[in-house]
Amino acid sequence: MKAVILNKNGTLENALVEQPKPKSNEVLIHIKASGFNPIDYQMLENELERKLISSPILGRELSGIVVDIGSEVTAFNIGDEVYCGSGSMGSNGTYAEYISVPEAIVSFKPNNISFEQAAAIPSAGLTSLQIFNRLKLNSENTVLVTGATGGVGSFLIKILLAHNIQQITATVGSEENRQILLNLGLKNHQIINYKEENLISNILKANNDQPFEYGIDLVGNYMSEVTAEVLKINGTYVDVTALVTKDAHEALFNKGTMIMNISNYAYGKIKKYDYYKNSLFEIKKLIENETIPPPQYKIVGNLSLDTVMQAHSILKNNQTQGHKLIMKH
Repeated sequence: MKAVILNKNGTLENALVEQPKPKSNEVLIHIKASGFNPIDYQMLENELERKLISSPILGRELSGIVVDIGSEVTAFNIGDEVYCGSGSMGSNGTYAEYISVPEAIVSFKPNNISFEQAAAIPSAGLTSLQIFNRLKLNSENTVLVTGATGGVGSFLIKILLAHNIQQITATVGSEENRQILLNLGLKNHQIINYKEENLISNILKANNDQPFEYGIDLVGNYMSEVTAEVLKINGTYVDVTALVTKDAHEALFNKGTMIMNISNYAYGKIKKYDYYKNSLFEIKKLIENETIPPPQYKIVGNLSLDTVMQAHSILKNNQTQGHKLIMKH
């Protein structure tokens, strides 16, 4: 089968590799579309992320059609339309024509959306839903979301608004991204451009000059320090990036902040695979009921090295403009 693989020199290349065969508990999926995530290029550049590589084929979310099943598979049949986040749980990644994964992490695709829209969901959707479910927010809570038009941010904003969490302040880096959040349902005064002067005072002003109970930081580095600054004593800092600076850690400690680390890997490490299936099924229901809309997406190209490199470049330079990047197969 065609694939884009990581060679021994640590660079990506087009290749022909053997098509995987499903184990007894696995389904073989003919991939129709796959999504790109920042971790895809970070694995090539960042020592921490590189440790997560378990296959020469990268990529971690997909939609497609079941074309073969293992002897112990009970939930799926050949021809079923499915979607899933593979992480390191597949026999290969998603930069390929086929993937074999445990049936325990797979969900039926939402009926009312395309393969491309479905492939845009798993990574951002699982992360966003985990944040929402673990925080147990109510309509009175005040919430800051940094980097709110990225894949996780925009998905999370949809979930929050759908559950009547209205006291949200969000940061963006451009007026185009401001428009994306306005279209999702936020008001203009809730959206702060982090490139403008007096960032901290602007963020606090949007919250009636009061510190926030919850800071959901989807950016890290300098924004982790900003988030720490605007949190109230004994507030909650949600870390999705593992990019909290030393100064931010010190500020959070001095405020008695609870730090909540968000990781979809955790459930795979303990083989709690029902987390993935159940979460994707919950998202499927939200989309089919039209409680939340599917993600905005942009097709970068068809399965090839050129498409992968172009997508990595767009992600690295923060040029997604609120769209999930998709590769067709």
